[in-house]
Amino acid sequence: MSNTEKIYIGNGTEKFDGGLVEFSLNLSKLSSEAKDHFFEYNGEKFIKLKVVKKRDGADQYGKTHYVEVDTYKPEAKAEDKTDDLPF
Repeated sequence: MSNTEKIYIGNGTEKFDGGLVEFSLNLSKLSSEAKDHFFEYNGEKFIKLKVVKKRDGADQYGKTHYVEVDTYKPEAKAEDKTDDLPF
């Protein structure tokens, strides 16, 4: 895993016996603190997020989950520079 500090951007509440988690995101924090984790695919921008259940149950506001940015970045593979040419 990466040693990157976690970026928390929201909280949520579990409903319907766990069948639904409603949450809100802090878009200002997302665009300022997490912009390095945006990526492009087919010309559109994305970000990977995690919705995680709080270990201690609901907090004082009834929030049972939190949302964090997936900051994992795989290590770049070194390119193999050997050629298969016989000469």
